[in-house]
Amino acid sequence: QVQLVESGGGLVQAGGSLRLSCAASGRTFSTYAMGWFRQAPGKEREFVAAISWSGAGTDYADSVKGRFTISRDNAKKMVYLQMNMLRPEDMAVYYCAASTFYGSHSASYMYWGQGTQVTVSS
Repeated sequence: QVQLVESGGGLVQAGGSLRLSCAASGRTFSTYAMGWFRQAPGKEREFVAAISWSGAGTDYADSVKGRFTISRDNAKKMVYLQMNMLRPEDMAVYYCAASTFYGSHSASYMYWGQGTQVTVSS
């Protein structure tokens, strides 16, 4: 089992940057693909980025390509989401999730964090 705790959210001006972190517990962390999802008020949760268990594979939603970077440190059991050039439409609660399958479908992710709020002012 994996427990996930996100941090790093906050208030930032449009064009600014934030780095989200996700701390994982559990001995099998390095065997899981990890993903970031987000949910804005009144909207469905959407895929943001994913990274394979080794870190060799990454995938991004079209809306964040070129601006966001997902990475992981298996030794530290951490996953990161570097967010640059933030836009008001990026404002949402961001969730870290773990899956035995590498991909963008939220249904395949079994473990979820509690989320961290990202607010972008225009």
